[in-house]
Amino acid sequence: MRYPFTTVDVFTRHRFGGNPLAVVLDADTLDETQMQAIAREFNYSETTFVLRPADERHTARVRIFTPACEVPFAGHPNVGTAHVLAARAGLDARPERFVFEEKAGLVPVSIGWQGDTVGTVELTAPVSLSTGSRFDAGAVAASLSLDAGAIRTDRHPPLIASVGLPFLVVEITSRSALAAAKIDFGAISKLLPTEGADAIYPYCRELRADDGEVDFTARMFAPWDGVAEDPATGSATGAACSLIASLAPPHAPRRFRVAQGVDMKRPSRLDIRTGEPDGLVRIGGTCVPVLSGFIEV
Repeated sequence: MRYPFTTVDVFTRHRFGGNPLAVVLDADTLDETQMQAIAREFNYSETTFVLRPADERHTARVRIFTPACEVPFAGHPNVGTAHVLAARAGLDARPERFVFEEKAGLVPVSIGWQGDTVGTVELTAPVSLSTGSRFDAGAVAASLSLDAGAIRTDRHPPLIASVGLPFLVVEITSRSALAAAKIDFGAISKLLPTEGADAIYPYCRELRADDGEVDFTARMFAPWDGVAEDPATGSATGAACSLIASLAPPHAPRRFRVAQGVDMKRPSRLDIRTGEPDGLVRIGGTCVPVLSGFIEV
């Protein structure tokens, strides 16, 4: 059988930047093994599969696969999938809101239009911030091939944080240390996987000129998911921003601009909103279409 697909670069306005995503449409007759094989074939951080919803009031059921496994929720797959579906619906429909059924729960997505094209897409994470285990700074530094002094702990220790998908979130003291980080698999295997987290998200408030006008820049490593490094991670960024906002004074700004992927030449920009009455984080960005075609299965 043939299945249509579209790829988009997510969290960017420039083709071949951001985080690439493959969106496989009309995927109801694919089984889990086939979905995993297709995700390995694309070999992107994630591939989504769009199926009919269980509840007709919702837009679609969306399944998300890395090259190694299925995940219950992720940021850039939702932004990219919504962009693709909105563009397919076209100007006559001009949808402004989707609701996706995912393993983590329902994911609402809002679509902004700029003239006759899809503009910013913003998702609402399915759950509010939760935190888990704290980790020794020296052990975390070793897992990133850094000295212990590269880990900043005055605001928060390295810890598990989640808004639907858990990550080990760690603040780095300097931009040069963030750029130098690389996974030591033996060291990180002593920390992860744990509590559902199998990825580490280091971020730094010190900026370089090529980071752009942002609040901080970040990287994300997920070796167990077949993702050496991810160019843009909405779920991790949403968790980190929710964590930072929870530690700030009540009237501190609760909007964040975040750069990721700069060190791997896939610059990405994520826009985050926290502090909404429902306690949920919003993760937004733009997309650029790249490829379309059919998969033979």
